[in-house]
Amino acid sequence: MDEGENQTDRQPERARRLAKFVVPRQRGHARVDWSGETAALYCRISHASDDDQTGVDRQERICRDIAERLGLEVVADWVFVDNNRSAWNRNRKRPGWDGLLNAVRGGRVRHIITYHPDRLMRQPHDLEELLHLSDEHDITLHGQANRRNLADPDDRFFLRIEVAHSCRSSDDTSRRLLDEMVDRARDGKPHGGKRRYGYTPSGLEIVAAEATIVREVFSRYLDGDTPQKIANDLNQRNELTALGKEWNPHTVRALLDSPHVAGIRVFRGEEIGSGEWPAIIARGLWEEVRDRRSYRAKAEPAIQSQPDRFYLLRGVVVCKRCAVRMAGSDGKYLCGRSQRTDSASCGRSVSAATLEAFVRDAAIKILERLDVTGSDAPARLSASDQAAIEADRQELSDLKEMWDARELTTREYRAMRKTVEDRIAAVQKKLIVRPVVEVLAGLVGPDAERSWKALEEAKAYQRMNAVMRFLFSAVIIDASSLRGRTFDYGRVEIEPNPIFT
Repeated sequence: MDEGENQTDRQPERARRLAKFVVPRQRGHARVDWSGETAALYCRISHASDDDQTGVDRQERICRDIAERLGLEVVADWVFVDNNRSAWNRNRKRPGWDGLLNAVRGGRVRHIITYHPDRLMRQPHDLEELLHLSDEHDITLHGQANRRNLADPDDRFFLRIEVAHSCRSSDDTSRRLLDEMVDRARDGKPHGGKRRYGYTPSGLEIVAAEATIVREVFSRYLDGDTPQKIANDLNQRNELTALGKEWNPHTVRALLDSPHVAGIRVFRGEEIGSGEWPAIIARGLWEEVRDRRSYRAKAEPAIQSQPDRFYLLRGVVVCKRCAVRMAGSDGKYLCGRSQRTDSASCGRSVSAATLEAFVRDAAIKILERLDVTGSDAPARLSASDQAAIEADRQELSDLKEMWDARELTTREYRAMRKTVEDRIAAVQKKLIVRPVVEVLAGLVGPDAERSWKALEEAKAYQRMNAVMRFLFSAVIIDASSLRGRTFDYGRVEIEPNPIFT
């Protein structure tokens, strides 16, 4: 046998030896392994009207086609959509993105499908957050043209480049838009954004019917009507804001402060001249309203009839009708919906002084009967619990050895390790001992009333409020069944906390 034949015979042996050391790049990610695994979809479009779902609907259809082609199962609750949401602006909330991350943290998502990675993220910190989660949950990212294994260093490298490019592209777009806004401001044209009340979406033409309402609002305000009264009247007449919503004091004040209705062009908070659009309100009238607004704001603190007081039951009083907290104001507890001007408005109130005295007496009676002299049991695990923990720790060690020997894939190892660690954590919770109730120190027993009076004399309002929160989960206020100024104690329902479990 010549030397060439010997070389040929050695080739299969060499290949077998190399196979022991070379790990396939996409090991464990062949399509056959994905059949039946769960996937989440994410769809986003930056600019669209609220009722325009064309962009995200098309993305969802493409993503579902990808899932079907790969044999992945899309859970109904795992289709996350951010319509008209920018991924470049860090201050813009993205509920769909947040929901996707929460689903990944839950440990059930193995695959994320999106039209393109730039739909997911356009900021490096978003990518790093996703990569951090993928380290724990072994996530594969799929797009229309490619897929990225978030655990693979090469794929991470390319993703970081793509996101950096998207971020640069968004920065360039932002700069061009800002330059365009500067040019429009110099030309006296309005900048974009939501439609202004009294004008068409372009901001250059007047809507006659709304202009009449604008003039009425300015006139009534100068005649002494409050924004609350004006908003209530407009809602009774079924007049809506530019966004199709009901009026409230904030939207009325925004209209009164708007320089656009006076034909004034403002850019970056500074007036730069007159605009090219017609004014609804004369400039002199608009400035008079501004002066009146400033005058009323300064005069309001001076006309308050009652000094500031601490509301002892803050965070505890609840309106029974609305199931929302009642806040202290002007010596009363008012329903949290008292300032609303729509159908959900609620004017329920209750005298703060009388209610606090009533709940105070109930608290003192509880404190007089309460016994917290018992000591905490020592924190100790039983022999069976200790043995279970030792067995689980040995199992973790065995799993690590199997993973090192490549008898387990990374995904299998992580899943098994998490199951064992959860068992250990469940047993170790028995070591947690409830701390001594410091908030009640010195207040329980037969002298509870005397101790409470000492807190009142010391004006320890925060301490008394903490005691109220500890003793009571809620003080529920129903409608009064009595007429006149008589306090109806029957409308008060006190719900105590389960102090000891």
